[in-house]
Amino acid sequence: MSTSQTLSRGLDALELIALADRAPSIDEIAAHLDVHRSIAYRIVRTLEEHHLVQRDASGGCVPSVRLAALGRFAHPTLPSAAVPALAALANELGMTCFLVVPDGDEALTIESLEPTTSQFHLTYRPGIRHPLDRGAPGLAILAGRPAMAGERTEVTEARHVGWTHTSGEVIDGLASVAVAIPGADAAIAAVFLGGASVEHERIAERLLATAADIAKTLPPSTTTPPSMTAMPLASSAS
Repeated sequence: MSTSQTLSRGLDALELIALADRAPSIDEIAAHLDVHRSIAYRIVRTLEEHHLVQRDASGGCVPSVRLAALGRFAHPTLPSAAVPALAALANELGMTCFLVVPDGDEALTIESLEPTTSQFHLTYRPGIRHPLDRGAPGLAILAGRPAMAGERTEVTEARHVGWTHTSGEVIDGLASVAVAIPGADAAIAAVFLGGASVEHERIAERLLATAADIAKTLPPSTTTPPSMTAMPLASSAS
């Protein structure tokens, strides 16, 4: 089935602008899209007309308020239930904790909470995505689904022990522990330096308890795949 190249470019530009650490210029957007500056300019002007993007004082492109309004309807119940619990967990562990959902065959971080009780912690931005079969959050989501032929052994093990851990699979030097949220096709995770001396079992225990608390606030659903339940804690392979 054919797709619209213009729309695809517009969405790519919107994603770049929404997730950038600093406001990209028209030239930077053109380079990202691999198009002439005039084409990038028309794309940005169209996004401006729809109030999804606006220009700052230096001419950089930043998200506009309508983009936030549209985003609030995506997974509306899950983030509202997860954010307070993840914020408390981040402060308890002194680690950044985040919420991940599947987006096709990728795992997408939609919320990230940094601890306010720790001067040193890692930043893990919303919008980060990676293959579902790479990284602890994606493996936890897969473990919350029915078993499939050819799945990674870590997924099978996570389905039995309730949690999983990986190091360096998504970002070099970073490791994470993740668990699925019962009753939701989603996972929560904590991220830390891969070489840090941490107790994976302790982190997993707190994640499991937090996931169970989040699940209690979600409405019953018959459309989401069965998820991992909090089982007796056991070691999981890295």
